Amino acid sequence: MPLISVILPAFNEEQTIADTIKDFHLALPDAEIWVINNHSVDETESIARETISSIGCKGGIINEHRPGKGNAVRRAFLNIEADVYILADADLTYPADHAHKLISPILNGDADMAVGDRHANGHYAMENKRAFHNFGNRLVRSLVNGLFNAKLYDIMSGYRALNRDFVKSYPILVEGFEIETDMTLHALDRRFRIIEIPIPYKDRPAGSFSKLNTFRDGARVINTITKILRYYRPLAFFLIAAIIFMATGFTVAIPVFEDWLREGYIHHVPLAILATGLEISAILLAAVGLILDSTTHQDKCNFERELLKNSSSYTWKK
Repeated sequence: MPLISVILPAFNEEQTIADTIKDFHLALPDAEIWVINNHSVDETESIARETISSIGCKGGIINEHRPGKGNAVRRAFLNIEADVYILADADLTYPADHAHKLISPILNGDADMAVGDRHANGHYAMENKRAFHNFGNRLVRSLVNGLFNAKLYDIMSGYRALNRDFVKSYPILVEGFEIETDMTLHALDRRFRIIEIPIPYKDRPAGSFSKLNTFRDGARVINTITKILRYYRPLAFFLIAAIIFMATGFTVAIPVFEDWLREGYIHHVPLAILATGLEISAILLAAVGLILDSTTHQDKCNFERELLKNSSSYTWKK
């Protein structure tokens, strides 16, 4: 039998943590349930510990004192050994009874990551009253799909099932709520298979408050995408920068060209020097992009070799 672990990052979720644990235990009675207590200052830890003990489920509490969901997920992936990992929020927004639908393509070997798609049936738009969040989701989805030629609908879903190969080869370098976007980008860049499963979504119950900040966390997500473009698509990133510098250089040089064509003499010497510097910078940026693109290609080759070398033979297939 495969070992399934449910991971519930939790920061001040005393209102919902007990019911979340019970729901997942009811849906997956043989699974381990791990609550990653992310520096909570309320009764989240004690309630979770008491709930796990009272219902007799496997798992426990892991404390991560560095704030941020990314840090909590990193701690879970470092400490927990499993064949299938289910990542969900501890706020009752994701349906535990749909966990089997997410696990199925992982167990069947059809996907490395199964994502609970909140947008498929319009539940997220109906339940989420924060207009900027909906706009942000659409923006990020368009950027990611355009960048990787993908057709994903829910880039930021926090409800996912992951196989061991993905978890143990995913370097978590982000700290906050941008973790879901970063996870999706890593899967796309490293050619892991992603399947989206439609799920219902409901907003937090009364008395439970979201930790998201629309502008702060939105800025983090956009920053993550920019970094991914720079790290994993360096040719595109530096060519765009080179084109901007080159166009700026030509614009600055217009008075210089006019001087030369009209009088055969350059009066705007500072502009000529600036234009020359901009064009040299453009050439250097393009060269850096080409070099880093070759390095990135070699890194992908090394990753594929390591993945083949360390690929898990799941216990249920042995």
